Amino acid sequence: MNQTVKLPYTPDFQPEALPLLEKIAANLPGMIFQFVQQRDGSQFVVYASSGCREISELEPEVVQADFQILRKLIHPLDAIAFEASVRYSASTLTPWQWSGRIITPSGKLKWIQGTSRPERQAGGDILWDGLVMDITDRKQAESKLRESEARYKAILDAIPDLMFRISRDGEYLDFKGEGAKKAIPPENIIGNNLRDLLPDDVANNSLHAIAKTLDSQTLQSLEYQLSTPLGIRNYEARLVVSGQDEVLALVRDITERKQAEIDLQNLAEKFSKAFRCSPNPITISTVQDGRFIEVNDSFVKLSGYEREEAIGRTAIDLNIWVNQSDRQKLLQQLHSQGAVRNLEFEFRKKSGELGFAMVCAEIIDLNGMRCILSVTHDITERKRTEAQLQLTSQRDRLLTETLARIRTSLNLDQILQTTVNEVRQFLQADRVFIGLNDGNKEGRILAESVDPKYSSVIDCKIKDPVVMQEMKRLLTTNKVRVVEDIDQIDVSPKLKAHYQQFQTRATLAVPIMLNGEFFGALIANQCSHPRHWHQMEIDLLKQMSEQLAIAIQQAQLYQELAALNTNLEQQVEERTAQLQQKMQELQEINRVKDVLLHTVSHDMRTSVMGNLMVLENLLKSGGVGSGEWGMGGQGGQGGQGGQLLMPDSQCPMPNAQCPMPNSQLPIPNSQLPIPNSQITVQRSIIERMIQGNERLLAMINSLLELHSSEEQGIVLHRELVQLGTLLPAVIRDLQPMLSENNVTLKNLVPKDLPLIMADSTKLQRVLQNLLTYSWLHNPPGLNLTLKATVEDRMIRVQIQDNGVGMNKLECARLFDLFVRDPQARSSTCTGLKLYISRQIIKAHQGEIGVKSNPKRGLTFWFTLPLANLPTTSRS
Repeated sequence: MNQTVKLPYTPDFQPEALPLLEKIAANLPGMIFQFVQQRDGSQFVVYASSGCREISELEPEVVQADFQILRKLIHPLDAIAFEASVRYSASTLTPWQWSGRIITPSGKLKWIQGTSRPERQAGGDILWDGLVMDITDRKQAESKLRESEARYKAILDAIPDLMFRISRDGEYLDFKGEGAKKAIPPENIIGNNLRDLLPDDVANNSLHAIAKTLDSQTLQSLEYQLSTPLGIRNYEARLVVSGQDEVLALVRDITERKQAEIDLQNLAEKFSKAFRCSPNPITISTVQDGRFIEVNDSFVKLSGYEREEAIGRTAIDLNIWVNQSDRQKLLQQLHSQGAVRNLEFEFRKKSGELGFAMVCAEIIDLNGMRCILSVTHDITERKRTEAQLQLTSQRDRLLTETLARIRTSLNLDQILQTTVNEVRQFLQADRVFIGLNDGNKEGRILAESVDPKYSSVIDCKIKDPVVMQEMKRLLTTNKVRVVEDIDQIDVSPKLKAHYQQFQTRATLAVPIMLNGEFFGALIANQCSHPRHWHQMEIDLLKQMSEQLAIAIQQAQLYQELAALNTNLEQQVEERTAQLQQKMQELQEINRVKDVLLHTVSHDMRTSVMGNLMVLENLLKSGGVGSGEWGMGGQGGQGGQGGQLLMPDSQCPMPNAQCPMPNSQLPIPNSQLPIPNSQITVQRSIIERMIQGNERLLAMINSLLELHSSEEQGIVLHRELVQLGTLLPAVIRDLQPMLSENNVTLKNLVPKDLPLIMADSTKLQRVLQNLLTYSWLHNPPGLNLTLKATVEDRMIRVQIQDNGVGMNKLECARLFDLFVRDPQARSSTCTGLKLYISRQIIKAHQGEIGVKSNPKRGLTFWFTLPLANLPTTSRS
């Protein structure tokens, strides 16, 4: 580069021209100089620009003052060439050109290049105007290039691949391949064409690749197959431009690699399908720095990071780890064991949402790089469910314990204080308290639990009725007040001041209602920061307020009971004395009733039996005509010496109670008819009188038996009884009445029933009472069926008729003891017999009852236990 700036050398040079020269020199690279060699051979620098400072680390003034300082910087090996170049330019007046090395005062080695054109002056001096430039970078690049060329040559000499120089039209220009030269002499390749040595398809593809390499000036690769003595082999050729219309082809046998690639590709396809389709997030990251190499779609879905956002970055870069200790634990297990199984950790999504996951990881080798293959399972829902269950369990425990305290304790202050303590612990709130709305429209605190960092409000009173009314309205209207940030709600200034007094940032309050009226409130406050209240926390406070209402109401009732206790005890004592007196009176009345019942029944029984005997003997004496009967004096019919005699066997009373001798029961003469007189009585009247007396006698006997059973219980004379043989005797005794009422009785009871331990006489009475009830309450022509079965070591006897049924209430009350309505289908006498029948069956440890079916009549049934007979062994 020849760029000379003409500097004034003449003595009349004007110094004011220097600023312009400096401006020009500052915009030129290197140093502009003016050098003079006088006729006597002396040399000096007339001018040096500011570039002198950058090249030589010397100020221009220093160089101008002493040219030898600059000369001393020239490297000793280049100093001779410098001197020779200056002498030659001066002697021939040809342009001066030189490049060489200098060593700066700081010790740096630089390459510089100088150019200038000499010009002889009028006085014979020679003036050089020129430019010196720093070419150190270019020299270093040339040196590196030479070194690189040497390295490349060494590398090429060491490459085992075949190398060909090939022209655009496919002619082999050169060939290298030490191993191949023995099998293929170079003279058989050089000078030949691709088409002469290769199959047509391979040759055509090769020519196309050569053209593309030369036209695009870029590397091209080509794979092909050739048939060799060893079989089909795979080759790869890489083509680069090596000259004008020629390429360098490096050919390598890749048969083994291709087979490995096929195997790896098959494996990769299987892995890729599993990787992409897995419902669990899978990642591959480097062991060294944890950078993601690959992630699947499930990871994208779980984390929120797109594949492009994750690959190349680490989990720390993405802020996925919530706790760094979890990451350290993962790495420690991987390095110590080579694998991690089911490690749970908390993670953060791109949205900032937190979740829980369980990871399994292993160290794998991926193309020679140690990587971590991680499979993650999202367990957020499981963790949340576990936490929810734990909170639910704690809530239920709290409610259960509170309810237990309410039921077992009447100390209201203790209940309230324990409640606020446990509620605050459950909610992790700063303050929980119970406020009361008293009758003076003031509010006071009944109980409080507060974090020690905040002042207590237990002694505070809300005296402003406006604030109380506003709080009452908010709570009773909404049933719950949920405020997550006090600053975000619209309330009156007074209520806001109240919140400030209580240092409240967030509040949750529920009313305590007593008998439908607002009593107070259960309130939880967060003082440190705003807070989101969960539904479970809201539900807890609602349920606790209900339990507190019960506790408060219970305490009030206890106070009322305590106030009435003194009067009540006195009243109880008075009433007890009165009851004791009444009990004595009732006992006396009951005793008198029993005596009266026994006496009246006994006397009535004696009289009725006497009447019956008289009437029956009159009928039997023949003194009754066709439809009439006459009663005469001593000599009349039916009399025996003025007396009527009754056989002793017919006396209904025990011997000790019978008023007459055992042989006869005389009728006193005072009761005989008037002599020589005759009264005519119809036979039907006598018969009705007999029937009426018989019914009355039966009722009296039932009353006496009832009285005896109530006093002494049913007395049984047990023996082994065969029910199958007992029933015929009962039927035989009832046969006259069955025939009279045209009743058909079918006995289906087996004769081989197991034995029972029973009182046969009383069982006969039960059967007679039940059978009698059936024909007495049905029209003639009734059909009766007797059955018996064995069930669960019990004999079940049934008496079924086809008569009139009854409703369920009548069935349920049929065996009860009560006085019957005169119009009822079961008279009092019959009812007494049924009641006694039940008492007899119960005394046998059995049951008795009746079922009704409108289409089939009634079915009486009763059960009796089998006898416990000893088992006999057989020899």
